[in-house]
Amino acid sequence: MPTLPWTAPHTPEHGAEVHVFASRFETRTLGGALKFFLRTPGVWRQVSRAPGTYGATLKAQPLRRTFWTLSAWESPEALKTFARSGPHAPTARGLAPLMRDAKFVTWTVRGDELPLDWSEAMRRLT
Repeated sequence: MPTLPWTAPHTPEHGAEVHVFASRFETRTLGGALKFFLRTPGVWRQVSRAPGTYGATLKAQPLRRTFWTLSAWESPEALKTFARSGPHAPTARGLAPLMRDAKFVTWTVRGDELPLDWSEAMRRLT
């Protein structure tokens, strides 16, 4: 699966503080990676419509069992609402036992720094 392009459903106000979330997941098995891969479209549709989302992208290396997400949000609360609802909530619960490793980082940027670049996310996740 190639990197999904930056999708920006909403635009922040000029000069607004934007909350960034990045994650890295590694599944225990290729079967776990396949399940992650198959559940991605539903969560991707949800994030592309979620209130408060300023953008998102996904990078996947299923044969290496590794996936990365990078997203920008209006607030930490908007991110929490997304994570606890729609397809994301049951998908996260269902995939949790299949994970070998997961890492999460957050930081803030100005709205005019969007779209986000993968290099900063990768630096923070390593």
